[in-house]
Amino acid sequence: MKALSIAATGMNAQQLNLEVIANNIANINTTGYKRARAEFSDLLYQAERVQGVPNRAGQAIVPEGANVGLGVQTSAVRNLHLQGSLVSTGNDLDLALIGKGWFQIQMPDGTTAYSRAGAFNTNDTGQLVTIDGYAVVPGITVPPNTKSVTVSASGEVLATVGNATVPTSLGQLTIANFVNEAGLDPQGDNLFKQTPASGAPVVGVPGDPGYATVKQKYLEASNVDPVKEITDLISAQRAYEMNSKVIQAADEMAGTVSKNLR
Repeated sequence: MKALSIAATGMNAQQLNLEVIANNIANINTTGYKRARAEFSDLLYQAERVQGVPNRAGQAIVPEGANVGLGVQTSAVRNLHLQGSLVSTGNDLDLALIGKGWFQIQMPDGTTAYSRAGAFNTNDTGQLVTIDGYAVVPGITVPPNTKSVTVSASGEVLATVGNATVPTSLGQLTIANFVNEAGLDPQGDNLFKQTPASGAPVVGVPGDPGYATVKQKYLEASNVDPVKEITDLISAQRAYEMNSKVIQAADEMAGTVSKNLR
């Protein structure tokens, strides 16, 4: 009985859907997190009767056929790169991006990763780094006797050093854009890497057309909507229960057939 396997694919799909929702809820307070959404597509169809051809030789063409679907499959788990709300922190090295763009992060193996989490700090040499110690690209080094750091909306980093009254330029932050942000590969630790699906990064200056601006002393919060996640959670639970009911009904029907054949 095909209903058993069809309903089983539905239960597997809703289980994955539940896992995606659970991860969204778990990361509701993760800086720069982008909520994910599970997407599904139907499986192949079994043709009981084919449309568009004569049912028998010399007869009229059948206007519509009988195709029975064989279930559902996961087609994608898509990260929705929508702007999160801004949270004021008061920290000079906390930066948020407003609009499209990604901070560039140098990994220990020399490759570049990309992040929306701008909770930066300085290491023992004064270099601007992430909370995991990865260097921000391009490199910005803050002198040890710096009183304050100012980052403009266009990404220019200025510092008031020692007794100086005129700020000193420490460098210019650049950000990267991608043709297909959904094609980026999540690495954990708020980091993404480019893939053939995302395309190559296009690096520019914050504030340029098509690029985000920088907001100092703010962080971008997760874009997870708690109300929507709870609604999706209830829908997934109900769909899972309905598929289990189908399996139960199909099993009872098969049992009835078995009894009648004895």
